[in-house]
Amino acid sequence: MQRAHFKTRSIALTLVLLVTVNSWAATPTITPELPDPGSPGMTKDQQIKLGQQVVAEVYKQMPVLPDSDPVSQYVQQLGKKLVTVIPQQYSWPYQFHVIPQKEINAFALPGGPIFINIGTIAAAGNEAELAGVIAHEMSHVYMQHSAKQAPKQEWAGLLGALGGLLGGGVGRLAQMGIQMGAGTLLMRYSRKDEAQADAVGAIIMYKANYNPKAMAEFFQKLEAPAGSGGPQFLSDHPNPGNRVQAVEKEIANWRPKNYLSNSPAFIQAKQSAGNVKAYSAQEIADRAKQGEWARQNRQSGAMRDSPAAAETEAGTGTLANVSYRQIMPSENFTQLQQNAFNISYPANWRAFGGQDSSVIIAPEAGVAQGAIAYGVVIAPVPDNGSTSLEQATDNLIQDLQQSNPGLSKRGNAQRITVAGQKALSVELMGTSPIQKNGQPEPERDWLVIVERPNGGAMSLLFIAPEDDFAQLRPSYEKMLQSLQLR
Repeated sequence: MQRAHFKTRSIALTLVLLVTVNSWAATPTITPELPDPGSPGMTKDQQIKLGQQVVAEVYKQMPVLPDSDPVSQYVQQLGKKLVTVIPQQYSWPYQFHVIPQKEINAFALPGGPIFINIGTIAAAGNEAELAGVIAHEMSHVYMQHSAKQAPKQEWAGLLGALGGLLGGGVGRLAQMGIQMGAGTLLMRYSRKDEAQADAVGAIIMYKANYNPKAMAEFFQKLEAPAGSGGPQFLSDHPNPGNRVQAVEKEIANWRPKNYLSNSPAFIQAKQSAGNVKAYSAQEIADRAKQGEWARQNRQSGAMRDSPAAAETEAGTGTLANVSYRQIMPSENFTQLQQNAFNISYPANWRAFGGQDSSVIIAPEAGVAQGAIAYGVVIAPVPDNGSTSLEQATDNLIQDLQQSNPGLSKRGNAQRITVAGQKALSVELMGTSPIQKNGQPEPERDWLVIVERPNGGAMSLLFIAPEDDFAQLRPSYEKMLQSLQLR
């Protein structure tokens, strides 16, 4: 009997040990670490410089709350809290700013600048959800997603062009299929980028003691029909699919924590946000054309608080009263040599750009406030799967029309030969930044698409107000005739 009793107790003890061991083995014990972001085609200094140049454009194109505003101060405090969990060797000079826009959105620029719409703060149910949005945007910077697009988008050439263009802006018709407006530069993330930003953002949230699921749940909430402003946010941040499930799987083996959900500071900031005058995206776009935000941001102190203030101040001139006499091209031409092409241009004009294949040639008086009224933009044609020169031209015109709704074709494209290569020539009509009696002048744009000897195509967009185009045409034709492609 004693032996049987001992055997029974041994079996019971073994079962207890097995249950205990299995329970211990099933307990999550992993503490996640942030990944190595890798090395893109742009250096860290280049990314920071590009980001600051685009920040200067943001302050011209959008209203921004000054750093002294209580909502800005709260967002900056929350952002700094998240920054502290990033290892120093992988960190960036993050900045956090608030845009008084009603729609839900947020965007990050290379090098660290992050902008949060006030509509996002109003839509967040608690601090953890807002922290999730900020952590997600920080992850795009951390993983250098924009810079990793550099070979495809040829940002290096644009970096040089932006550096010379009076504070870093390019005109509406100078975009050449690359979105340069506030909140759209370098934001064409892939679903893979979005999934990666979710995963890295989850780690940042976890280390800052926020539940990573709050980020995914907030994004999922935006997908619902009742999600106010969701379509704009999701158009910039394509849904990688199954966000909540992906984050749950990611954190399944992480060591449990007592997460923070809300704070009195968030509640107070949300109340303050409700008292801020906010604008719709359309209102912001309309008023940007009149230079209202550049003036307002200077007056409110927002621009002075920005590291990009000096650059922005350099580009706040006006094109309203510029005359042909001020930009009249010289009869003497000088040559520009690029890696991809050579071209001659009027000696009294300037070429903005580095040794890449993207360049802007314009008179100094013909560029201001991020707009080009006179000059030419030369850039590679984006590879949109075009199978012919005609299709590449149509695709590029459609890209231009998306950011310039009033742009239209003037007649059909004509086949020509440029630099011994097949080319298409088409004229476009739009609206010039030049104004007379307070009204914008019509603009004529001459678009030429030239096949490159080694594949692909180059675009040249010659720009001028309608009244001055005929006088400039001989100079533009001389420039085109001098083009040499490599």
